[in-house]
Amino acid sequence: MLLDLAAVSLGLVALVWGAERLVGGAAALARHLGMSPLLIGITVVGFGTSAPEILVSAVASLDGAPGLAIGNAVGSNIANIGLILGITALVAPFAVHSRALSREFPVLLAVTLLVPLLIAIDGHFGQVDGGVLLALFVLLLWWAVRTARAPDSDPLGTETEAEIPQIGLRTAILRFALGLIVLLAASRALVWGAANIARDLGISELVIGLTIVAIGTSLPELAASLVSALRKEPDLALGNVLGSNLFNLLAVLCLPAIIAPGPVEPELLTRDLPVMVGFTIALTAMAWGFDGAERRVNRIEGGLLLAAFLAYLALLVALALTTHAP
Repeated sequence: MLLDLAAVSLGLVALVWGAERLVGGAAALARHLGMSPLLIGITVVGFGTSAPEILVSAVASLDGAPGLAIGNAVGSNIANIGLILGITALVAPFAVHSRALSREFPVLLAVTLLVPLLIAIDGHFGQVDGGVLLALFVLLLWWAVRTARAPDSDPLGTETEAEIPQIGLRTAILRFALGLIVLLAASRALVWGAANIARDLGISELVIGLTIVAIGTSLPELAASLVSALRKEPDLALGNVLGSNLFNLLAVLCLPAIIAPGPVEPELLTRDLPVMVGFTIALTAMAWGFDGAERRVNRIEGGLLLAAFLAYLALLVALALTTHAP
């Protein structure tokens, strides 16, 4: 058990370190390749902050632990809104200015509602479901490229440009490669340790994915959003979460469906997916200006998001202890 805990702890630390290098290197590399700052903010940053979830889910699915992979994706989306944006709003309340982000809210809400529907049809998460999510992911990338080519300026592009590391092409490639290698090794260690802990404690891999793994893989988003909010870059802080959640639902969640298709635990449909939908609806109501007006996520709303996340986490722990008590 000590070795498993060490693997999980070191894996989480390495995930945060590797993700920071990967995102910085990828953003700088994209700039050298001629991508606009807005496109980098919409796609590269979202992909980079979701890289831990992508690699962990891929490794878990290949290792025959799809529950851990699914829990990682769903739990990360819950943590991104409840934990990360909750803390961010408490530290520095923020308003949403970016038109690109305003257009992402209904897309995220629609995809969030689609995932439970796909699974609820037959209680099976299979390759057809994964194919639908993957196809939507490709469509999302196309839409993001088209949006970023718009001639008008957008605050997200301005904020992203200020955060892109000013490094040369060779350094950008080396930083990206180093981050990717560290993320691969960290994902391997984290999945191995988390799966062993689940077996030793008799806790389902889904719950481990929803808690330890999901919170751990969301740490890069927490760091990025906090720093962005403190630097008065609210659109970048929110963009980290919106982009990551879309990538988690499409690029991450399609992996267990395609690699290790099979039935899902009933609790996923009755407990975890409704919670994810609820958090997404709450964020949309708080931050999206339905009439085009600017909306501000204040400290009270941030506190409510964080309190709801902690309550959900406490419920998972209580249910795990009750179910597996001697």
